[in-house]
Amino acid sequence: MQILDGKLVSQAVKDQLATQVASLKAQGKKIPHLAAILVGNNGASETYVASKVKSCAEIGYNSTLLRFEDTIPEKHLLDHIAMLNENPDIDGILVQLPLPKHINEELVINTIDPSKDVDGFHPMNVGKMVSGLPAFIPATPYGIMLILEHYNIETRGKHAVVIGRSHIVGTPVSILLSRNTNPGNCTVTLCHSHTKNLAELCRQADIVVAAIGRPNFVTADMVKEGAVVIDVGINRMEDASKKSGFRLVGDVDYAAVAPRCSYITPVPGGVGPMTIAALLKNTYLAATGQRGHQN
Repeated sequence: MQILDGKLVSQAVKDQLATQVASLKAQGKKIPHLAAILVGNNGASETYVASKVKSCAEIGYNSTLLRFEDTIPEKHLLDHIAMLNENPDIDGILVQLPLPKHINEELVINTIDPSKDVDGFHPMNVGKMVSGLPAFIPATPYGIMLILEHYNIETRGKHAVVIGRSHIVGTPVSILLSRNTNPGNCTVTLCHSHTKNLAELCRQADIVVAAIGRPNFVTADMVKEGAVVIDVGINRMEDASKKSGFRLVGDVDYAAVAPRCSYITPVPGGVGPMTIAALLKNTYLAATGQRGHQN
């Protein structure tokens, strides 16, 4: 069993980007600039955004963080996004989710200029991804593909089972794995809450992507020997022994499943760091006038 180390791969991606940014600076060209919007004081969102801003600084990007109270009127938030759309110095815009209930997330996503939508959530980018056209791919699925590529994991002709059909992870990663690319060329089964015989389907899988948001959902009896397991879940479990009062666990029962796998991502330290690496790659593509990842 080999651990798919997201921290290691993420650092490799960031090192490459840092070299590319240094080259841009040496040529007097524009430096990538990422703008992040944080609404409210959600602890997890605070952590994610801080990590993204820190990563920008590490590789030489410019970054802007706009913070707003959770009482901000929806129109005011949309106005700020519109200003970022019109600012030629801003290359990428991300709005940290979730948003307060009085704000329509779909409307917010649709307001972002697709050419600056480095989160890859705008319907125009989603449609292009589905059509196999150059697009900004959602960061977590893109990160999964990057980690498979880094470890040279054979995906061609393999049966991949994706558990979870969200528009953020499950659905896009199922599309990417089925593409005529490397990694890709999988036969994909997309499972969800209404899937019958889920455990049986998982046992047939060469690759399992768990993105259902339920702690320790995938158990050892659901995974065949030698399978590749990608755990996307990040769930907080109460743990009095921790200073924070909780510990992070994935959607996979790691201790029981890992011995059966050929490769597996840990939680934390697996897919999480890759999400930020992919976001940074999307921002670089936007800054250099490229229209996203070439499918």
